[in-house]
Amino acid sequence: MTALAGLAVVAAAVVGGYIMAGGHLLVLLQPAEFIIIGGAAIGAMIIGSGPTVLKNLVHQLKHIPKPGPTKQDFLDMLVMLYELLNLARRDGIVALEEHVEHPEKSAIIQKYPSFANNRRAVEFMSDTMRLTMSGSGIMPHDLEALMDVDLETQYEEETKPSSILSVMGDALPGLGIVAAVLGIVITMGAIDGPAEEIGHKVGAALVGTFLGVLLSYGFVQPLARNLEHKTAEHERYLVALKQVLLAHHKGAVASIAVEFARRSIYTDVRPDFTELESACRKTRNSPEMATANAA
Repeated sequence: MTALAGLAVVAAAVVGGYIMAGGHLLVLLQPAEFIIIGGAAIGAMIIGSGPTVLKNLVHQLKHIPKPGPTKQDFLDMLVMLYELLNLARRDGIVALEEHVEHPEKSAIIQKYPSFANNRRAVEFMSDTMRLTMSGSGIMPHDLEALMDVDLETQYEEETKPSSILSVMGDALPGLGIVAAVLGIVITMGAIDGPAEEIGHKVGAALVGTFLGVLLSYGFVQPLARNLEHKTAEHERYLVALKQVLLAHHKGAVASIAVEFARRSIYTDVRPDFTELESACRKTRNSPEMATANAA
């Protein structure tokens, strides 16, 4: 939502200042300039990227108003993993099989929708746990390297849309000049006309340069930066998940494993030690856990 507010501030400041200086708003409404600049920019972006990148770009742009992972999202993930790891400690690693193979049916995972609905996180956890449960004897440093490769690949894939959007932003001032030059060409064709007509055509041509620069630095480039930050926030969610799985594979108990993950979370969304401890304690005292312990 803050991104939309920022875009509104840019538009209001530029248009408001123009009007305050005595400018006429209708002069800026030059459909031909919009078509030249916008069409050329979109066409260039299509040339420089594939269907998958464009599809991901549309998907990411639709989610700009939504926040990244919140403190509650991280807390839910850590508590969920705490429950799973305690289940493995109590009933053996084989008890995790049904949760790993069919996470959509897992009573534990489905209690935490923010994690259950995160397809990337669920797949990352399931694939890693399948490997550690397979009896392959993979060493911790090899498991960490494997997870890092997975995270690096996913991050590179998720940053392609913001990269292509940034390239488009870089091109917009140049495309604005293209529109302005075309406007000047049209003006030169009417150079023997009335001064008022020539002035109107020159003004329309200059609008092209104005639009190219404004769209680049006021809208497209900031949107590209916003997508980069969103991708980094979601990546941090997977990094925290990685820390839990790695610590568990090294033999750490559930409370220590989730603490490794908690320390890897950015401070503005990091649950504090007391919050995490209290939430984990509630799972130990839940009726379901009490029944399982009695059994």
